Formats: sequence, structure tokens, C-alpha cells
Amino acid sequence: MTSNLSDGLKNQQDIDVLIAGAGPTGSTLAADLLRRGLRIRLVDKAPHSFQGSRAKGVQPRTQEVFEDLGILSEAHKQGDSYPLSGLHFGPVTVPWRMQKMSKQTPDVPYPNILLLSQHRTDAILHRLINRQGLSIEFNTAVENFIQDADGVTVTLSSGEQVRCKYLIGADGGSSSVRKASGIRFVGETDDSDRMLILDGTIDGLSRNRWHMWPRTKGKSVAACPLPHSDQFQVMIKLTPDETLDLDEAHLAANFHNLTGFKLYDITWKSVFRPNVRLADHYRAGNVFLAGDAAHVHTPAGGQGLNTGVQDAYNLGWKLSQVIFGAPGSLLDSYEAERRPIAAHVLDKSNKLYAGLKKFRFSSLKRGNEERQLGITYHSGPLAPEDSSYTKTLHVGDRAPDAPCMGPNGARRLFDIYRGAQFTLLAFGATASQVLPKLTLPTTGAEIRCFTVGNASQIEGNYIHDATGNLTKIYGINSDTMVLIRPDGYIGSIITANWQTTFESVITMFTPSN
Repeated sequence: MTSNLSDGLKNQQDIDVLIAGAGPTGSTLAADLLRRGLRIRLVDKAPHSFQGSRAKGVQPRTQEVFEDLGILSEAHKQGDSYPLSGLHFGPVTVPWRMQKMSKQTPDVPYPNILLLSQHRTDAILHRLINRQGLSIEFNTAVENFIQDADGVTVTLSSGEQVRCKYLIGADGGSSSVRKASGIRFVGETDDSDRMLILDGTIDGLSRNRWHMWPRTKGKSVAACPLPHSDQFQVMIKLTPDETLDLDEAHLAANFHNLTGFKLYDITWKSVFRPNVRLADHYRAGNVFLAGDAAHVHTPAGGQGLNTGVQDAYNLGWKLSQVIFGAPGSLLDSYEAERRPIAAHVLDKSNKLYAGLKKFRFSSLKRGNEERQLGITYHSGPLAPEDSSYTKTLHVGDRAPDAPCMGPNGARRLFDIYRGAQFTLLAFGATASQVLPKLTLPTTGAEIRCFTVGNASQIEGNYIHDATGNLTKIYGINSDTMVLIRPDGYIGSIITANWQTTFESVITMFTPSN
């Protein structure tokens, strides 16, 4: 929505960014912006934080994001690995592994999905935000907004008007921000396709299996044990014409009839209808969409929460850079990079879900694609086709981890990348000599520069590649500079015309001096 505002109101900026929605997407964005020193507010229409298990799978790439934010160890303590599935066919239970357990490698430190209830994920992020000095404003919704070229004036449900530079809709599939912006949400909702999801305790059911009853009295039922609790997440596929009674006694009787087990102490329940929708655009002026406000998925593959978190991780540094003076066109790359990812994820989860509805066990299998480590922005606006590459990496690819010895006791590249900065690595004598001669930006995110080699010293900004694994993983076979974006993707690979190429690349990302 746009309007002609008085010059006084237009020029008044209460805050930099207002985020609607304190779920995993909005909370990740808030935490990222706070560490960049921005003035933000985080509001949520709910009376309190979410209390259910809902999205319970944290994929490897999202774990890397959480490590960068400093909360992964807490997530690992509160979560666990996924157990084997147990497929129940009458009196027989067949063990089944949905996803092969992968071994940790030097470039992939967290290769497997983490089982973590969404309410725990939310709570971990909310504690981080509180430590950063921000209180989440619950019982507060975005009612309306008016925007102009300089910012957005938002009316909250309290009646307060807030002036911000940018408004972010991370307020779920029924996003009021998206609706008010006029962005279409294209797709479908099948009201006849319903699933009951609840959290409860089950007597006598082993906790070392994700139990599944694929065909029990015409329905499919599943019960996944939730870590560090006595609860299970229960999923029951409903028939199209079924009248559902959400009374606890009725739900317990129904579960017992289907499985023979006693269900009690239900703490959360919801009827889920698979929405399959994608926003036409992720941006309308100074308003952006992220997470479920921009894309909603079937539950198959555990992709929704993870895609939303990575939306936030992509958007956060770009908002900050533009606020500090980088070209406004940098924000256009958010939709260009993230929307194709969401479209691909939607297609993948739809196919898996269609197979599950037909009881195809192959659709229970999960592979490398679901881990989201292979996501690339190559060929996007910040990573053109003709950009340089190494033997293993293109511009736009995820920057892999690698063992090393670095300043301040760093043992891995991810130790060095952690934080709100860019990182510039120089491999080879010529690149290392050019490094101190480069003109670095003085505002916005810092660019930290490191020489990589196999000398034993690690004084100053030197990274010792003792095993050669770092150089091998990054595919370096000649003098090369590699620029790592704040979100952990390759921003540039420079092999010649060092200063000119660096300056042309960095103007896309940073404020001019």
C-alpha cells in the first residue's frame, strides 16, 4: 500500500525493521539483525510463544545457521537424532530407516537431521533474542500499513503507529502483511485432505522407534517420540467425510481403537490441511515476505521451517547492508535467490506427499536433497554464469567447512566465518601480496581478510592449512581469492585482475566509502 505522507512523518524513522511473526523465521531474522546493530521490533499476534511440536526436523544446513548464531549446542542438547521407523502390520513390526545416517566429514560437520520440537526451537531463539536485549511483543498484530519511497508506517492492533524503513511479513500462511501488500498466494488447499496432529503421552509404546501404522482400519497413523520428554507427536490421517471430535477422551478412544495403545495428557492438537502455495513476489516496495508467509508446503520431507530460516538468513545481511548505504538493488536479489528454492522444495515435498498418500514406502525415504546443503545461488543476480570457479566450487555455492589452525584458537573455517562479517581468503603468494592493498569498505559489515597457507605460524590474519584439506575442499589449484558472504555462500572467486575485480564485486554488496 502506498500513500502521500507528510514530509515530517516520512522523514521520521522510529526503527529500522519491524518484523511480524515470532516463529522460527521471524526470530532468526530478528537475531541476525540485532547482532548487526539495527533497531528492530518483533511482534506476534499470538498471546504467547507456540506450544506444540509441529515442525520437528532441523536440517543440516539450518544447524549451520544456528551454529553461526551461537545456539546450536543448546539445540543439540534439547534435540536428538531420528530413531528408526517401526512399521506396524498387525502383530509384526518391521524396522525401517527413513534416512541413512551420514558420517561427519571435514566439509560437513552436521550431516544428519536433528529431531527437535518446534516449541523448543522457538524457545531457544527467543532466549537468544532476549539476551540481545529485545522483548517480543505478543498479542500484537499488524493491522495495516502505508508505505512510501522512504519507509513504511505500520498500524498495530494496539492502535500504535510505527514508522520503519522496512516491514517483514513472517506471520505465517495466513499472513496479514502479505494480504495487505496485495501479493498473490498462488496454489491450492485441499479441504478434504486433513490430518490430526497432537502431542501426548502413550502407555507402553517404545520410544526407540518412529511408529507407523500404514494401513489400520482404513487410516494411516504415526507416533514419533519427542526428545527429553515422555511425549509423542501423533499424526492421524482423517477420511474426507469424517466428523472430528477434539475432546481428549474421544481422541484417546480413537487412537486406542486404531493402535491398541492408550493415549493421554494431550498438550497440543491441531487439524492440518496441506496448503501448497507460493507467493507471486517476495517484495512489494519496502515490504518483504519470508517463511510460510511466502511459501507453504506439505509436511513431507521436513522442509518448511528450514526453508523459512534460510529465507531469514539470506535477507538479514542484505537489509543491514542497504540500511548502511549499499545499493538498494541488493534487496532485489532476495526474491531472485530464494523464490526458486521454495518452488523446487514445493515440487519435491508434493511428490513425496503424493507417494505417502498411496502408501509407497519409497516416499518415506529421505536423501541428500532434503538436507539443503546443496542449495546454490549460482546463476542468480549475485553469481553470474560467467563468474570464476575452482575445481569444486562456483560463486553462489555454500562455503564448506574445513579443518585449519587460525587466530584465537580457530580449528575450523566455520569458527572464522562465525559472525556478521564477510570473509576474504587469499590462497597463494600473489593473492596474499595483493590482500593488504585492497580498499575495504568502512561502513556496513566488516570484511575480514585472511591469508591461507601451510606455514606453521598463525599470528595475525593467517590460516594454517596443516593437512591441505582446506585447499583441497575449496578446489584451489592456483593463486585465488575467495569472498564469503555473511550468510555463508561464495560471493566471489577471483583469479586475476585482483583489485579491479574485487572492487567491481564489492560494490554490489557494500556501502561506498
